[in-house]
Amino acid sequence: MPTEDSSAQKRPGNSPQGDGNWGSNPQLGEAIALFDRGEWYACHDLIEDLWHQCQGPDRQALQGLLQIAVAQFHLERNNRRGATILLGEGLGRLKPYGSEALGLNLPPLLDAVSCRLQALQQGLEPGDGPLPRLGSPQGRHLD
Repeated sequence: MPTEDSSAQKRPGNSPQGDGNWGSNPQLGEAIALFDRGEWYACHDLIEDLWHQCQGPDRQALQGLLQIAVAQFHLERNNRRGATILLGEGLGRLKPYGSEALGLNLPPLLDAVSCRLQALQQGLEPGDGPLPRLGSPQGRHLD
């Protein structure tokens, strides 16, 4: 799990190509496709690689998505405590972006994660339905 004090070498710019455009990044597109299919472990690996290469505000958005993916992985293995912690951290990292992070449709995801987190915090079943699809990143330049 990445932390902010990671010593990983970062390339200039936000996208691995250094062009600041995530929409043209096939690795992010594949990570989002894995997220949408619920392939949490593989999604985690791709997002973590992107996270290590990223600088700037988009780094927090990637970390938030990564934490939600890992939380879902924990839920599938009945690790409610780990899922609760990571859903809360992921939600906290993504909420400030509203619908603007990485060109993705975040509001439905944020609503679903918030409901799951609240259920877990109240000792209720979080539900096992799929999370809303994020879709593909829109081509745009990031900060």
